[in-house]
Amino acid sequence: MNKEISDVKISNPLGYEKISKLLYQFSIPSIVGMTASALYNVVDRIFIGNHPSLGANGLAAITICFPAMIIMMSVGILFGQGGATLFSISLGKGDMKKADKILGNATTLMIAMSIIITLLGEIFLKDLLILFGATSEIIPFAEKYMRIIFLGTIFQVIGMGMNNFLRADGRPRLSMVAMFIGAGLNFILNPLFIFGFNWGMTGAALATVVSQLVSMIWSIYNFIKKDSTHRITFKNMKFDRKLSGEITLLGMPGFLLQLANSALNFVLNHLIISYGGSIAVSGMGIVNSLQTLLILPIIGINQGLQPIVSFNYGAKKFARVKKAAQLAIISATIIAIIGAIIINTIPNVLVSMFNRDPELMKFGTHALKTWMMCLPVVGFQIVGANFFQSIGMPKKAMLLTLSRQIIILIPSIIIFSKIWGMNGILHAAPFADFTAATVTSICFFSFIKKIDSINTPEI
Repeated sequence: MNKEISDVKISNPLGYEKISKLLYQFSIPSIVGMTASALYNVVDRIFIGNHPSLGANGLAAITICFPAMIIMMSVGILFGQGGATLFSISLGKGDMKKADKILGNATTLMIAMSIIITLLGEIFLKDLLILFGATSEIIPFAEKYMRIIFLGTIFQVIGMGMNNFLRADGRPRLSMVAMFIGAGLNFILNPLFIFGFNWGMTGAALATVVSQLVSMIWSIYNFIKKDSTHRITFKNMKFDRKLSGEITLLGMPGFLLQLANSALNFVLNHLIISYGGSIAVSGMGIVNSLQTLLILPIIGINQGLQPIVSFNYGAKKFARVKKAAQLAIISATIIAIIGAIIINTIPNVLVSMFNRDPELMKFGTHALKTWMMCLPVVGFQIVGANFFQSIGMPKKAMLLTLSRQIIILIPSIIIFSKIWGMNGILHAAPFADFTAATVTSICFFSFIKKIDSINTPEI
């Protein structure tokens, strides 16, 4: 091992700091940041749902738009998570030159895909909304909102992508601040634009896009200023087919998970319209928002875990890899259990934040408790599946990540709805959660046994 590589491994706290301290330092900012980021869509729904001229139709419109917004988010995850994972592994090996080139190529990929999505979204907007299940009464609301959201694609994609790199670079607090600034600004601008200026759906979209722009500027500035350890330069942004392929492959599990979420929302919107109408669509929009808030802390722990596992796996410190995974799973499970307790204790309070229509409240509380019935096992499933992405095994990560939404949940929704109608749709989620967690446990613990056979006592 040459001296430069040795120095990188010794100097980076990911390789020697206490695992519990690292997981705390990386996960807490990520949890706060991810929760703040989730508030973009949730805040839009809260203010729109309580606007007298928007109400249930406005809520339904955002629910219909959500699959398209997930696709935009998935591109930031594809190149952000994929690039950051490869970036962390390279740092663990002490290869600084490759790490910088990964950062540059990931940036190029994010810019290119953002432009493509914006153009396609603006050209085929109405067709997309109809495809996603918008009815004639919902389309005017959805069109005003989504046309502006598409224009801000590049802000969301680069902002999300660079946040992954900030964490991988050992700066989780900066990542948290970037997302917190954006979410805080969105919370301020939403009531101003929707109620103060009376811009309605247009105001909600503008508040989101402006906030994402500010968040992106904060994130990317930390990789272009002169004193940055790793900088985005035109030289490193030159397209490298092999490296871009590695980035894309490693980011594919998270990307496909988001596409699966989009496909899930697509199927749900169409079936719920058939079985429950606009009220049911609005109700499931509320359930989706609350589920996002409850799941994102777990995703935050998972994101905090990624650089720790990737670096130590690259440095062949397998005892630290195992310890980090165990602590993350325990933490994620505790959060999931707390979430389940909250849902079953005050479901009416949670749903009423969005709208107090009696019919919507009745459906929303029932749907929330049923859909999230197996929430306690979700923490393990998310961390266990994404663990394989962190160690550079994207195929296994993809299989486990997609097992819930694509392989189990969507077919279950279709089959159960034909047998039990709306109740079948709602009960498909806990069935998928439990089954996916079982499959993940088999794969995860089998791999941990292999690590034990080559384990070192170093923690």
